[in-house]
Amino acid sequence: MMKFFGAILLLAASAAAFSPPTSTHHPASAILSPKLSIRTIASPPLLRRSSSQLSSAASVAPSSDDSAPTTSTDSSKALTKQQKRLQQIRKEGGIFAFNTKYGALNPYAIYYGLVSIGLGLVWFVALTLSQLFYKVTFGKLDTKRRLPVFLGHVWGTLLMLFTGCFPKVENWDIIKNFHKSGRKAMFVSNHNSWMDIPFLGHTIGWHNYKFVAKKELEKVPILGTAIKVAQNVLLDRTNRRSQLQTLKQGMKWLDDGVNLCTFPEGTRSRSGRLMTFKNGAFKMAHKAGAPVLPLSICRAADVMPSYWMFPYRPAMGVCSVVVHEPVESEGKTEQELADAVRESIISGLPEEQRPLSS
Repeated sequence: MMKFFGAILLLAASAAAFSPPTSTHHPASAILSPKLSIRTIASPPLLRRSSSQLSSAASVAPSSDDSAPTTSTDSSKALTKQQKRLQQIRKEGGIFAFNTKYGALNPYAIYYGLVSIGLGLVWFVALTLSQLFYKVTFGKLDTKRRLPVFLGHVWGTLLMLFTGCFPKVENWDIIKNFHKSGRKAMFVSNHNSWMDIPFLGHTIGWHNYKFVAKKELEKVPILGTAIKVAQNVLLDRTNRRSQLQTLKQGMKWLDDGVNLCTFPEGTRSRSGRLMTFKNGAFKMAHKAGAPVLPLSICRAADVMPSYWMFPYRPAMGVCSVVVHEPVESEGKTEQELADAVRESIISGLPEEQRPLSS
């Protein structure tokens, strides 16, 4: 579900101004202090000649102004970096693409943002009403919080429909047949773009599921409300007690017949290549005796890299999701389970997204 709710369309234009550093005394000046000069006057000729040589050396010592070219060079490097980023943005998003402090935009990205925010406001109203419903009924109805998940799925589906962002799903029958079996699983995939979230929800389908996500997402407007109302599993990575509570909550959802989904890398890959896995997702599945269903999300960053505020082009015809056979947790250690899932995900990724070393 993406950073759709930041400030939009602010074009940053700033000029860096560098002033030369203030003058400092060269260490040689300490040698020629007044006290030393008096003693030198009364010294023999040899010492006078030495003093003269020291004074000459001090006179040619580099001044603080010599550091100015370094500052100028640093400024040039910074500007070159900005120019390279702008060139990359223009190459991806066209001649009308521009950069802001919140991320890059082009006409399609602006359209996508307006659609997502417009639908998001409707979504927020529906979530507020569902909150009221749970308060009135004291949480006795819809105990598995299916309603807010449904509302989020409607938002994501309409957004992808209006913006042409449905990914191609390969081996979708595997998930459909798994749902028919009545079993529940931990769905895991690689993660290198905000587009991975709606792609994952679209692939799982119209079923109840909970995300295992970092606690910071609670602060995101609308998305944070959806996370809390649906009672998704939140992880505070700075709190050991929270991690244990997250493990218990995740296992309980699986025991209650609700699917879980997460990105075992823990964060987006900036390079696009698969990173190392955290063990939390596999610990939950292993202790609950639930299978893990691997998904490979391909080329999502080719539509929305980390430095864009919204996607700069439609995902249809570019992105795909490869579904793999479920990996049973029974009869395996946690590490064996994680290794088998990782191998499956890698097998479905294009070469440029595979790790340099497994």
